[in-house]
Amino acid sequence: MSITINPSSHAVSDSDRAEKVAAPGFGKYYTDHMVVCEWTEADGWGVPELKAYAPISLDPAAMVFHYGQEIFEGMKAYRQPDGSISLFRPEANAARFKRSAARIALPEMPEELFLETVDALVKQDAGWVPDKVGESLYIRPFMFATEVGLGVRPSNRALYMLIATPAGAYFNPANAVTVWISTEYVRAALGGTGEAKCGGNYAASLVAQRAAAKEGCDQVVWIDAVERKWVEEMGGMNLYFVKGSGADATIFTPKLTGTLLPGITRDSILSVAADLGYKVEEGMISVDDWRDGVASGEITEIFACGTAAVVSPVGCAKSVMGTWVTGDGKPGVITMQIRNALLGIQHGTVADSHHWMKKVL
Repeated sequence: MSITINPSSHAVSDSDRAEKVAAPGFGKYYTDHMVVCEWTEADGWGVPELKAYAPISLDPAAMVFHYGQEIFEGMKAYRQPDGSISLFRPEANAARFKRSAARIALPEMPEELFLETVDALVKQDAGWVPDKVGESLYIRPFMFATEVGLGVRPSNRALYMLIATPAGAYFNPANAVTVWISTEYVRAALGGTGEAKCGGNYAASLVAQRAAAKEGCDQVVWIDAVERKWVEEMGGMNLYFVKGSGADATIFTPKLTGTLLPGITRDSILSVAADLGYKVEEGMISVDDWRDGVASGEITEIFACGTAAVVSPVGCAKSVMGTWVTGDGKPGVITMQIRNALLGIQHGTVADSHHWMKKVL
């Protein structure tokens, strides 16, 4: 399927764009263009259009406002040493977007169409891709219900959109974050939407995030909904625990149970850690295991991972059960080794043995 290209007539100047890209923040500035593509139950997917970034108009009775039929993805484009631009594992994002759509009863976008829209936007707005290591063009595909009506049922119309923003570090990797282990709120339960990347999961998390902030913490850690003891995720990120030290260390992460988001960065780190010679393991870890492992020295480092932050060290955990600090409370050696190895692959300075990077331009 071809894409209709209608370049913006009011794109920012080269100097303005360079100033924004030099200090991008996260979600602070947006590129000159976006992609839109409509779906209807009667006609299927229309022809995508790349056009100037602008507000959109929706009827107040559009179903997304009332029943929350919405999904999104997060992915990145990286500048390479030769000046080219590559995407990191875009096929994995396309597949997850399709799975999320199925769970939320939205239309499943063909993966090739999804990838074509991403390629088109990155090529059009290539000047917005930063050059510095650790910075990237963050790409946000999303889809929502647009049928006008208040009946509680799947919408017969939907709109897919794609926007992008130059992105710096989500967290400062030089500082380890402090987390609050929530025992009051639940992120997801079996049969729920935990595996889908939908806005409702994040909306439901905000009250717990606010509670964590009141405790002086940067993020919230979720535990399971049934036994209320098994560690699941940190905010919207997956967690990793380093057991032991040196070459004999084991890199451990909570296994996917149907309630955790199957993170693409999470999956990548399993491979990166093994490539570096570490043992990798997926399983269950309780809050007691976490606390006792830190106290005994078995757990030497902790980090979270996700598309936005890549790898974020965790130094201190707080909860109603007490407070404990991992190691010296600073980013660990293995954590930073894994982070640098993954960034090296993404920026083209480390061999991409898994063929994750896809050249766009």
